[in-house]
Amino acid sequence: MKTGDIDGIYRRMPLDKIPWNNETPPDALVDLVASGKVKPCRTIDLGCGAGNYAIYLASVGFDVTGVDGSPTAIAIAREKAEEQGIRCSFVVADLLGDLHEVDGTFDFAYDWEVLHHIFHEDRETYVKNVHKILNPGATYLSVCFSEEDPQFGGKGKFRKTTIGTVLYFSSETEIRELFSPYFSIKELRTIKVSGKYGPHQAIYALSERR
Repeated sequence: MKTGDIDGIYRRMPLDKIPWNNETPPDALVDLVASGKVKPCRTIDLGCGAGNYAIYLASVGFDVTGVDGSPTAIAIAREKAEEQGIRCSFVVADLLGDLHEVDGTFDFAYDWEVLHHIFHEDRETYVKNVHKILNPGATYLSVCFSEEDPQFGGKGKFRKTTIGTVLYFSSETEIRELFSPYFSIKELRTIKVSGKYGPHQAIYALSERR
């Protein structure tokens, strides 16, 4: 994951043209809260982008810290939260670094369609970082593109997008093997996500930190 490339996208493109920037929180995240599977708690949004989902969770009682490697995205997120009168913390940090910029530990972490920006060789480092910042028994939600999805040519693990980024498409087996050493997986399935330019298939993994 090259954070400089992502920051360039936030600097060059209007927010409404950035494919992953959606104002409306995804149904799967809303359902998790509505069902009571995750209750208001100290939460970290990993790869928060412009802060839309962090602001949503804060608006329903969560104590949220949003983290992203893009300084431009974090500046936008802070401005949005201030405009809406929502209290959130936003931090610039490399998700593959030591996360020294992040204070304390959390009871809920999620990365919504961020993991497909992290390639295979860096994923264990990332998952160890998530494990490190969570309290024992904390909930972790990860959603990433499925290799079964027909987007961007529909074949291969690596696919180039229309805006020039390269994404890694995963299988359920890969995700299980990635998380299992550090988390107890409670739900693992392929879901349909309503994206900005149409629905796509994504792997939904809900886990508990060991």
